[in-house]
Amino acid sequence: MPFHEILFPLDIALKSAGGPERKTEIVALGSGAEERNARWAHSRRRYDAGYGVKTLDALSQVVAFFEERRGRLHGFRWRDRLDHSSAAPGASVAPLDQVLGTGDGARTAFPLLKLYGGAHAPYQRPIAKPAAGSVRVSVGGVEQSDGTAFTCDTTSGVVTFLPGHVPGAGALVRAGFLFDVPVRFDTDYLEVDLSAFAAGSVPRIPLMEIRL
Repeated sequence: MPFHEILFPLDIALKSAGGPERKTEIVALGSGAEERNARWAHSRRRYDAGYGVKTLDALSQVVAFFEERRGRLHGFRWRDRLDHSSAAPGASVAPLDQVLGTGDGARTAFPLLKLYGGAHAPYQRPIAKPAAGSVRVSVGGVEQSDGTAFTCDTTSGVVTFLPGHVPGAGALVRAGFLFDVPVRFDTDYLEVDLSAFAAGSVPRIPLMEIRL
């Protein structure tokens, strides 16, 4: 699918609203009990960028961005103000943040992942759009050198170890990173009412996470 490797205006995104969505099918049985089934393996995030539009200049930026993306046609990067780091809130990115897998002496590619939850039903989220220059990787607890020991494709989120640096059998591979969410506009019609905007009304600018 068409995707533009460009970040939505950050100052607007950081004042927006949104979060993850799940799709759960619930069947009520005759006994009053329920059967619940998760239709999606991964959550899908929705946002409304309208809350971040406070000035005419910001509104003009969004209109230009919308037009260049051709409405819903092209995807783009979105920085989620709540969830854009492998580290805990307020902490700096570190090479031990997230477990990517265990080496076997032959495997060279490790997709970036972020773990949510703990003992009950932890969820591993695939991270496809890491921020350039932010990825730190460790093998067996020792940080590796970017460009010498590994590379990370910022368009797919895959860490690839270079010859001579492939993780040995049993070596735990971890990584820390900042990341964006791949999204698209969820409308082909961007309604702008300047009289309402001047009166303090927030325009609705829906966005939806996309799978790549």
